[in-house]
Amino acid sequence: MSSQFPVNNIDSLHKNHITIYTDGACKGNPGAGGWGVVMIWQGREKTLSGGTADTTNNRMELTAVITALNHLKRPMVITLYTDSVYVKDGITKWLAGWKNNNWRTANKKTVKNQDLWQELDKAVQRHQIKWYWVKGHSNNYYNDIVDKLACKEANNVI
Repeated sequence: MSSQFPVNNIDSLHKNHITIYTDGACKGNPGAGGWGVVMIWQGREKTLSGGTADTTNNRMELTAVITALNHLKRPMVITLYTDSVYVKDGITKWLAGWKNNNWRTANKKTVKNQDLWQELDKAVQRHQIKWYWVKGHSNNYYNDIVDKLACKEANNVI
């Protein structure tokens, strides 16, 4: 099976290019959570996953991305797919404003999951990342894999 999104684009021919899919899941929100990652580099696939007993779905979505980026040993050109609008819009649209507003939203409320947003902000600094949103549960091969990994981990910590 192949992904709905091209993995073998021009960037993927570069030795420092990697494609990453991430997902988070939660049984209850808050509740038992899990996260999953698939990393595709030079035709090889690697999966990572983990779980936490008491968390939220958004924390698991963020944890998946942070873990994937921190797993990389050198700066990379990354094509990153997430089914979380929260993660994609947070990193591409909201983060700069939050930082400028001393970690406050436009409504002057404290940013939720600030600790993880700060970790993600640090993790993205050494990489060149293209962020893509993929619709969850839409028969996207790699998104389905990370969803299964995340759900399995959430079930394991119940």
